[in-house]
Amino acid sequence: MYYSTKRIKSSLTVSEKLKINVVLAGRTYPLSVQNTQEEEGMRKAAANINQLISLYEKNYAVNDKQDVLAMCALRFASQVEIASIDAISTNEEALEKINTLNELLQSHLD
Repeated sequence: MYYSTKRIKSSLTVSEKLKINVVLAGRTYPLSVQNTQEEEGMRKAAANINQLISLYEKNYAVNDKQDVLAMCALRFASQVEIASIDAISTNEEALEKINTLNELLQSHLD
């Protein structure tokens, strides 16, 4: 994977954007990002996508890049949804424990 970064000035101001090129599935996409943290996130995401593309191409008989990209999109979207479901479950469990503790404290205070 090849990436390039071009800055207009040596330091970024709020209105300036960092121009980067990201390669996904063999195609180069020019992007503008706000800061180096966003740049790092984009590059890591692109690397993860390209790695998953390679995995799918090796393990499945897929000739069309669009099919591979759709499979990647589904994989990453499902991970986000699963994380969201897990977070909701964790929050509900935490609330139940807090309520139990509140009831216990209230019973000792009365």
